[in-house]
Amino acid sequence: MADSLHSKHRMPLDEYRRKRDFAKTPEPAGDRKPRSRKIRKPKTLYFCVQKHLASRLHYDLRLEHDGVLLSWAVPKGPSLDHRDKHMAVRTEDHPYDYGEFEGVIPEGYGAGVVMLWDYGTWQPEVEDVDAALQKGDLKFTLDGYKLKGSWVLVRTRDRPGTSASQQGRSWLLIKHRDHWSGALDITTFAPLSVKNEGDFDDILAAEMPAIWVTGRPGTGGAPSKMLREVVAKAATKIVERERTPEPPASRRGRPANRKPPRSR
Repeated sequence: MADSLHSKHRMPLDEYRRKRDFAKTPEPAGDRKPRSRKIRKPKTLYFCVQKHLASRLHYDLRLEHDGVLLSWAVPKGPSLDHRDKHMAVRTEDHPYDYGEFEGVIPEGYGAGVVMLWDYGTWQPEVEDVDAALQKGDLKFTLDGYKLKGSWVLVRTRDRPGTSASQQGRSWLLIKHRDHWSGALDITTFAPLSVKNEGDFDDILAAEMPAIWVTGRPGTGGAPSKMLREVVAKAATKIVERERTPEPPASRRGRPANRKPPRSR
C-alpha cells in the first residue's frame, strides 16, 4: 500500500504548525529556510531521538530528509535486540530546528517534557528514500551516542476500519543483527539526556512553567502518573535550589550542556 499520508511521500509542515500555538509553546515554528540541496547533498544527515513525557511516555525518532525531520513515535522506544519489533507511529514532519529541542511544552498539543535522548548522523541504505517510504521499507544506518548500526522501518497493513487520516501511519522499528545489536535494554541502561546528562525532573526544574506551579500540567489530556511524579521531584529541586546559596562561578560537577552538531 502506498503511503497516503502526504503528497510526494512527505508531510508538509502545515500539519505541524496547525497543531501548535507558538505563542504558548517554546517549540520551533520551522520558519528558518531549509538548507538548499541544489548545489550538493551533504555528506551527513542528522537524526535524533527525543524522549517525550506527556500523557504517556514515548520516544520520537526523527530522520533528516529534504530539509525536514521525518518522524515516528515509538511508544516502547528503540530496542537493540534484533528479535524485537517495536511499533512506530508515523507522525507529521517536524522542522529541522526541532532536532536540538529539549525543554517543557507548558500546555496544548504534546504538553509535557521533551528530552534529547540521542542524536547523531544517519545514512539511508537505499538509493531513493522517497521510494522506500512509498514502499514502506526504509533501511538505514545510525551513528549516535546510544544507537548505532543498521535498522529498518517497515510499514504494516492498516486494520479494517482505519480512518483515512490514520492510514499508512503504522510502522515497525527493527534493529538489524550486527555488531551493535544485543539484549541490552538501552532505554533503561542509558535513560538520561545527551544534551545535559539530566533526567526529566532536571529539565523541568530548570524551566518549570508558571502554569504548572499552581495547577496540573497542560491542557492536552490528563497527565500520567509518571509526569505527576516528575513534577513533584522538580518542585522539590526548585525549593532546595532556592534555599541553597549559589556556589562559586566554577561549579564543578555540573554536566556540560552538550550542543548537537548542526550539519548545515
